[in-house]
Amino acid sequence: MAAMTPTTPTSSTAASGPAQRPSAARRARLWLANHFAVIAAILVLLYLFLPVAYTFAFSFNDHGRSNIVWQGFTWEHWQDPCGVPGVCESLVTSLQVGVISTVVATVLGTLMALAMVRYRFRGRSASNLLIFVPMATPEIVMGAALLTIFVQGFSNIGISLGFGTIVFAHIMFCLSFVVVTVKARLQSLDPRIEEAAQDLYAGPLQTFWSVTFPLILPGIAGAAMLAFSLSFDDFIITNFVSGNESTFPKFVYVASRRGIPAEANVIGFSMFVIAVLLVVGAQVVSSMRASRYKS
Repeated sequence: MAAMTPTTPTSSTAASGPAQRPSAARRARLWLANHFAVIAAILVLLYLFLPVAYTFAFSFNDHGRSNIVWQGFTWEHWQDPCGVPGVCESLVTSLQVGVISTVVATVLGTLMALAMVRYRFRGRSASNLLIFVPMATPEIVMGAALLTIFVQGFSNIGISLGFGTIVFAHIMFCLSFVVVTVKARLQSLDPRIEEAAQDLYAGPLQTFWSVTFPLILPGIAGAAMLAFSLSFDDFIITNFVSGNESTFPKFVYVASRRGIPAEANVIGFSMFVIAVLLVVGAQVVSSMRASRYKS
């Protein structure tokens, strides 16, 4: 009987064995490549929310004449946000200007978007181009131009710089953003839906209120929220056309020379929280409606 000799593993046998595990450096590179987008998003969010965190923290600062250096913790500013003269008055002015300019700009912008998308008229192409001009114009240029118009034109009819000129200016630069937002929503709709409603003997007005308006309502709501944010936050144009009227951003700018009071931080952070809750609520409602339609 022949003796059995041991055999050495061939290359094919070695290749069929368990694969060699990647090195630690390679695993780290793979993990970083797979999570790079998430890491970048987290870093961007931290960068964006750092001023918000500063505002929240210094709303509890027990400061003296200046709210620049941390001096101690107190609840006093949250208990009386109107403790500094002028802060709540400027907030009310900003809210009034924001609401009026948002309502007017949303109505006019929605009508303009409907005309540009659903109708053909002379000058339509020029209108689509000109609607972007206020968005592309630097605010300091627009503010100086509006100041010239108001001083030279409105003064002749007895209108001086103040609340009215602020509202007029805010409507003008919010209008473009509303038109662009609602127009994008309209262009995403299938026109055959409206045609089907008309085939079912619905008139133009009934088709608009029963079909078109509910479909573009999310776009109108988003445009209104954007317009209000732009109006409430604007300082450069407002500073040119406000005269002696003080809005909240203007109050903060003047107060920043000696340190923004903690009461302004309280109001600013509260407005931020309200805005976030509105956005989250809108997303929740949209998700509920989408799930209801699917079911």
